[in-house]
Amino acid sequence: MPHFLFAYHGGKMLETEAETEVEIARWQGWFDNISAAIVDPGNPIGEARTVSDTGIVDDGGPNPLSGYSIVIADDIDAAVAMARDCPIIGSGTVEVAEIYEFTM
Repeated sequence: MPHFLFAYHGGKMLETEAETEVEIARWQGWFDNISAAIVDPGNPIGEARTVSDTGIVDDGGPNPLSGYSIVIADDIDAAVAMARDCPIIGSGTVEVAEIYEFTM
């Protein structure tokens, strides 16, 4: 079955412990709903730098990555359907991309 990367971009900055607890519960509920598809729940992303032929950008660039997950789905449409309920929607986005596996 194909694997898909969920690349999370943006999201709101949580300012209080209460906000953090609510957001963690929202993510846990979403992960519970898609648990059969999760290959790697991933993690939030910290400091990032974007490297290009024009130099290095210290703030992660114009669309900084904030986290990732890897899921399995029948096809990209099924993966997108899962991503539509992601808690980051509204304050950020989910990029869905198929992972092509090969050996070197």
